[in-house]
Amino acid sequence: MSLVPETQQLAQLMSQATAPAFVLGAVAGFISILLGRMTMIIDRIRNLNEIGEDDAARAHLKSDIPRLRRRAGMLNSATHLALLSGMCTALLLVIGFVSAFQKLEHEYGAGILSVIALALLGASLFMFSREVRIGLSESDHYR
Repeated sequence: MSLVPETQQLAQLMSQATAPAFVLGAVAGFISILLGRMTMIIDRIRNLNEIGEDDAARAHLKSDIPRLRRRAGMLNSATHLALLSGMCTALLLVIGFVSAFQKLEHEYGAGILSVIALALLGASLFMFSREVRIGLSESDHYR
């Protein structure tokens, strides 16, 4: 029993791994966007928290903190869902290669993992859309 898969089987696996590899790259880029927005919101919260109570001209800006916290929570959820999607996609790639080396059938498991990964990514995109809606529906007070 050889541990090296046949050339045809390995070539087929490489072509099947292309789509999950692209999804993994897209998820990584999406997570970068989410974390960038989260950093911006956290910085805004910190700036608002630095406003003193004696600063009457800017004290009203602190009323935006609960909305910003809600946005940060949504981004946090979206980031966790995207990370889980990325982990499922990476697991899909690993299982594909391991099963090729072990000469095991993996199509059903790969299909299930693909559906899970895409569902998690879809849920993450939904949470992101909710955060964007809140961010655009109520104007920020940047003065």
